[in-house]
Amino acid sequence: MGNSMKTEKLFQLLIFDWDGTVADSLHHIIHAVRFAADKMELPEKNDTEIKNIIGLGLGEAMERLFPGIDNQQIDNLVEHYRSYYFSSTNDGIDLFPDVKETIRLLHANGFDLAVATGKSRRGLDRALEDSGLSEYFHFTRCADETFSKPHPQMLEDIIDIFDVDKDKVLMIGDSEHDLQMAINAGVSSAAVSYGAQNIEYLLKFRPATCFNNLRELPPWLDRKSA
Repeated sequence: MGNSMKTEKLFQLLIFDWDGTVADSLHHIIHAVRFAADKMELPEKNDTEIKNIIGLGLGEAMERLFPGIDNQQIDNLVEHYRSYYFSSTNDGIDLFPDVKETIRLLHANGFDLAVATGKSRRGLDRALEDSGLSEYFHFTRCADETFSKPHPQMLEDIIDIFDVDKDKVLMIGDSEHDLQMAINAGVSSAAVSYGAQNIEYLLKFRPATCFNNLRELPPWLDRKSA
């Protein structure tokens, strides 16, 4: 999908995390984890502990939250989590302010757009459809299709599909898992301050910039390409 007409852009391929970056779904995730833990009679986790695993694949997230649990317990936790999450989001997921308008603008301006997420394929496809954003993303990669973040495989798969140089790629995310994945893949990153982890912590992962609202992304890209 490379295009020589687009080389004037500093970044051509923009890869977005989903939960906490595009979708305002953190409260659903927190409640779903607590529901699953309660069903399995496991210790309750606080908000910070749960936010710190957002972005990982579900199985890995549960294993990290509850060290020592076996594979059957992980599978049961994931099943309970998904049952609660899908029922609690039957009316759809809210997007963060200005996200839809920003995605549309970037798409109209000729950027290649992708998603790299810890969600399952089923979960992401449903979220894309419910949000009305599916038409704007050219390719997506989920945790149940490859290695979980922060392994670079998700990004590497996307970069291969678009056939762009790594210095033309920007990963946008709200967690250490997103930014560390970008480091591991050898691409630039941008952090958002409104998601799972605070910006002071995310700065340790050397993002190129930080946004308080996604609408700040297009003008920043314009400045960087001038």
